[in-house]
Amino acid sequence: MSRNEKKIKIYSALEVANICGVVNQTAINWIKNNHLKAFTTPGGQYRIYAEDLLEFLESRNMRIPDQLVELTKDSERKAIVIVDDDEDLNNMLREILVRKLPGYDIEQAFDGFEAGQIISDRRPSAIILDIDLPGVNGHKLCAKIKKDKRLNNPVIISISGLDEETEGLKIIQEGADAFIPKPLDFDKLVGKLKELI
Repeated sequence: MSRNEKKIKIYSALEVANICGVVNQTAINWIKNNHLKAFTTPGGQYRIYAEDLLEFLESRNMRIPDQLVELTKDSERKAIVIVDDDEDLNNMLREILVRKLPGYDIEQAFDGFEAGQIISDRRPSAIILDIDLPGVNGHKLCAKIKKDKRLNNPVIISISGLDEETEGLKIIQEGADAFIPKPLDFDKLVGKLKELI
């Protein structure tokens, strides 16, 4: 199974319109009137998660296409996202988590912007989040993740080589579930992940 096949399916407004047998503007109106849950891409286009489309179709007693039912069943595999711009550490963490947590897909992001996209697509169970990131920093990303109800409140374990007392306390106040200083104690990190998820 390829990486893309593992991701939760996301539809455009036009694809939703075609599935439902309506014109594109009708699907857009459903979204604008809050009947159908959607999010917008950086380019301003609407995108709809398969499970939200399924919920919408069921609530209106509309026909549910077979591929949508199958797709939703297949997308249950859980994910953990590692967000750290240190490529060597990110890759090492990935190798450890693949071995220690075989029931999870391990995704990687190397900056805050990339992390936002992956987290939005995968809605992971847990995020290992470095604070000092290029793009959107860990503090902003943590607060944003915790406010986004669509993400189902993933576990956030923050990691950083910055001052433990100041940064660790701050990120916990912003919603992180745990803080582990660098250099990382990998056993402690894996243990904390298992405990929280």
